Amino acid sequence: MESSSSERAEIPQNFEDALLDDLVQLIADMLDRLMSLNDRIPLSPESLTRFHSRSAPSISVLDYLKRIVRFTNVEKSCLLITLFNIDQICARMPLFTLSSLTCHRFVITSITVSSKGLCDAFCPNNLYAKVGGISVSELNVLEREFLSMIDWRLMCTREILQEYYVNLVRTHSTGKFIIAGTHSPSNSSDSDMDIDSGQSPPSSPSNARHHHLRLSISEPSAILVEPGTSAAEVPQRPTVEQNVAFAELQQSQDFNTIGERSIRKM
Repeated sequence: MESSSSERAEIPQNFEDALLDDLVQLIADMLDRLMSLNDRIPLSPESLTRFHSRSAPSISVLDYLKRIVRFTNVEKSCLLITLFNIDQICARMPLFTLSSLTCHRFVITSITVSSKGLCDAFCPNNLYAKVGGISVSELNVLEREFLSMIDWRLMCTREILQEYYVNLVRTHSTGKFIIAGTHSPSNSSDSDMDIDSGQSPPSSPSNARHHHLRLSISEPSAILVEPGTSAAEVPQRPTVEQNVAFAELQQSQDFNTIGERSIRKM
């Protein structure tokens, strides 16, 4: 349902001037919608990564981002570049999905790597790990995995980040935000068209280099990708490590299901 004009919050034209709280809400809304779609894709052994957890964390993505912002003083560009990293990895590794099992680990790893690579001041890994709710050794492993997945390409232009910012405002699920000086507020119908049907509204010349990746139940969802960057569709077989991890994950889920049934009978 579209928000009324009196309930809309006007935010600055440039992401650098936006409030951190508003930026966190915009990013969390997009990640929640991506997870909702990607969680409907059946998990397969070859799609498992080190970012997969055995069960979805109890903390919401919004609260998780707020926690990171509160304790690490992350810069706005590092928050937005997380979305850029998602798209780049989805283009290079079509089997990767940002789901409720991967999102939290991916977010803390992306922010850790981008902060260390792009900012003059950043936190030590033990703080990032503590804030993210994982061990330092696990974060170290995730960092190496992440850098390999993005091919060590840490840089992103300010113009691309601005485009992500504008897209987040335009497609926000509640239509709560509107960019100052514009007359076309974000609304849920735009968001539904982009994500559910895979259609995109006409883009302006300034963002002609990008398009919305088609989002469907059968394939992973992303946000913005450059045309022609998708990896070749080469059949991939699961590794031994992926098969073992997948078996353990299934066993863990089966155990949890049995436990829930036992509780209901009590």
